[in-house]
Amino acid sequence: MTTDTLITGLHTVGIPVSDQDKALAFYAGTLGLEVRLDVPMGEGNRWIEVAPPGGGVSLALERAHGERWTGVETGIRLTSADVDATHAALCAQGVDADDVLRWPGVPAMFALRDQDDNGLEIVEA
Repeated sequence: MTTDTLITGLHTVGIPVSDQDKALAFYAGTLGLEVRLDVPMGEGNRWIEVAPPGGGVSLALERAHGERWTGVETGIRLTSADVDATHAALCAQGVDADDVLRWPGVPAMFALRDQDDNGLEIVEA
């Protein structure tokens, strides 16, 4: 076993989507993430990365295929300075979001689903 660190960071987390244009409209348009990269990959696919402005880790909007299907719980937690305001704004835009949850000692949070029924959460920072 080596003591040198081989892994130095976390760059991108992939989300399976059925339609990359609709996913881009949701993640960039509705959620307000910035487009970091949008390039063709051949066979009609694109490599699309979006991220919160100034954020380090991006989300790759990957076309679903084979064993990589949509409608999954991603485990991704995005942050917001004001969960209640974010919840209200997203619900006003028709986003499928659960109620804000509050537990003692835990940041307020709520679950939401994207255009492909992939689950994400927004947590108060």
